[in-house]
Order: sequence, then structure tokens, then C-alpha cells
Amino acid sequence: MKTITTTQDLAEFCTQAAEHDYVTVDTEFLRERTYYSKLCLVQLAMPGKDDSNAVLVDPLAEGLSLEPLYDLFRDTSVVKVFHAARQDLEIFYVDAEVFPEPLFDTQVAAMVCGFGEQVGYETLVRRIAKKPLDKTSRFTDWSRRPLTDAQKTYALADVTHLREIYEFLAEKLEETGRSRWVREELTVLTTPGTYVVEPREAWRRVKTRTNSPKFLSVVRELAAFREEHAQSRNIPRNRVFKDDALVELASNKPKNGEELGRARLLLREARRGDIAEGILKAVAAGVACEPDQMPKPDRSRDKLQVNPALADLLRVLLKAKTESAGVAAKLIAPASDLDAIAAGLRDVPALSGWRHEVFGADALRLCEGKIALAADGSDVRIVSLD
Repeated sequence: MKTITTTQDLAEFCTQAAEHDYVTVDTEFLRERTYYSKLCLVQLAMPGKDDSNAVLVDPLAEGLSLEPLYDLFRDTSVVKVFHAARQDLEIFYVDAEVFPEPLFDTQVAAMVCGFGEQVGYETLVRRIAKKPLDKTSRFTDWSRRPLTDAQKTYALADVTHLREIYEFLAEKLEETGRSRWVREELTVLTTPGTYVVEPREAWRRVKTRTNSPKFLSVVRELAAFREEHAQSRNIPRNRVFKDDALVELASNKPKNGEELGRARLLLREARRGDIAEGILKAVAAGVACEPDQMPKPDRSRDKLQVNPALADLLRVLLKAKTESAGVAAKLIAPASDLDAIAAGLRDVPALSGWRHEVFGADALRLCEGKIALAADGSDVRIVSLD
């Protein structure tokens, strides 16, 4: 198996890959001790039946540039195939602000093709390629050099089996006319906002028991400081302070070092130095926030008048429609969206795009009294009332 360690060799491989319809891609990275993922390995494979046209690219090799790979990503004549691409795409976007185009994600395609919700790569290898997959090297340290033969074999298998999976799923999507469904689902993966965490918006990720604007003002300032501190030093946000400590600080609102020292959940390192100073400034800014500048949580669904009988009927309809279409129900609509539809809301994902075709159109007809549901043996039948 070939390992590429120079920009020239990578450019030569990418030039060859550009002559094919697709290339499969995977990465190995570490993120336990950093804010941003540390890219340790890139695996690539052109169409084929063996390992002869698959390579490992060592981004840690001195002097190697990934620009030839990014040029291949920009080549719209070659489909770039990933499995569960989100974290891989984040790495490339953060590094070079580039997205592979066109993109194909076999996890998304498999969900659309009836393989269940968030189906794993190992499952697809077993069910489609009919081969076992050794996952023993999955949690090894990919930053250490040299890589072992077991690591290399594991890594290469993530792109060689992917070829057969891609060809199978692409054909099935073409047969069923669902390729557009996958393209719709992949839009979010190629949107920069998916990967950019704005410090001023980080508070929305923190779970709290109160939605008091005054309280949330302090939460916002603390979350923003934590995000900025973590990003600037490339450390995990939980290494600054964890969510439970953030909520405790927002509740107690310490004014000085002595009061800060009484925090039960704050890490020792956060009780002094830059972090302690940042915490006190953030708390003070949150407390001083003007009422018209305070965070306003989304309460649009807090007082929905849900029709429970209609919500139950929508659940039955969803189960019937997704079983018929061979699509995971949770991919179409979570329970909260069904309740929202039953309460009269129409701005929900299940009522637009390809979901509208599978479920949304009949869901609206059910809400409008234009169809009924009837038991037909073990199946559910839709009865038109028009």
C-alpha cells in the first residue's frame, strides 16, 4: 500500500483521479485535546477492485501541501464520495475554506435507500460489499509515526469498500429517482454556517432550566468568552469550563476572585489567570446588559395548542408512509415536528422538499380532513374524502 508524503506525488495521484467519475475519501484525525480537529491521515481511492489505485496521504509529512487535493475537490467532473462526511468536511473547510463538489455521502444515501437512520460504515460493508471489517485500529493514535501495518490496512479499507457501496447506492438512487433527495440533504453539509461557531451564538448550545433574559444575558457572555478562549488557544471548550460550571456561574454571578473561588464546579485552572479574569468580565457584562439587548429564546412552540388526536393520526400516517417508501421515520419528521403540524404550524422541514413528496402532502390533506386512515389487515390504507 502506498503512502504519499510529497506534494508532487499527491498532485500526480489527483491528476489520475480527475480522469475518473468518482474518488472515495476518508480521514483520520484527533480532537480530544484540541478545539479544531488535527488531521492525521487522508485516504483516497479511484474506482477499482483492489488496493492498487488507493493511497494514504500523510498530511503530517514535512513540506506536504494538500492543495492538489483541494484542486480535485473543486473539479466538478469528479464525484467525491464520503461516509458520514460532516467531520471530514469541517476539517477541509477550516483548513482551506473548500468543499468537495459534487459531494456524495453514503450514510445519507443509505438512509434514503432504506438502510435505517445513521447507518454505520461497518453495516454497509457487511450488507452491500458482503465483507467483514476489522475495526480494532479505530481508536489508535493516528498522529504517531510510523503508522503500523494494522493501522494502514484499517485506514485503506475505509475507502476501498466505499467504492462498491457508492456504486450500489448510486444505482439504486437512479432507479428509484431519489438522487435529488440526497442532494437536498447534503446542502447543509456544504454550508459554511454548519461549521462556524460564532462566539456570540454559543449560548444557544447551553441547556438551562430557566429562560429568564437576565440569566441568559450572563450565560451568553460566559459562553462567548469560553468559545473565544478555546478557539484562540485551540483547546476543547470543556477545558476552559464545562456547561454545568457555566450555569452555576450565571446563577451566582461572582463579582470578584473571592466569590469566584467559591464555585463548586469550576476547574482549578479556571480560578486564576486569564480564565478567571475573563469569567469576571463576562459576568459583569451580562449583568449590565440593557433589557433591549438581552437574549430572546425561541418560544414559538412553548404554547402550541396541539390537537393530540391529530398528532396521533400523523404518527400513524408517518409510519405507514415511511414503511412504504423504505425511509427511516426520524429522517422525515421527529415527534416535535408532528406536534407542531398538529398545532397548525406549517414552517417545518417535513412539509417541504422531498419530505413533502413522501409524507408532507398527505399530512396536510389529513389535517384538512381530505383523507382518512383505515386498517387493511396489517397495513394502513389512505382513504380519500374528496
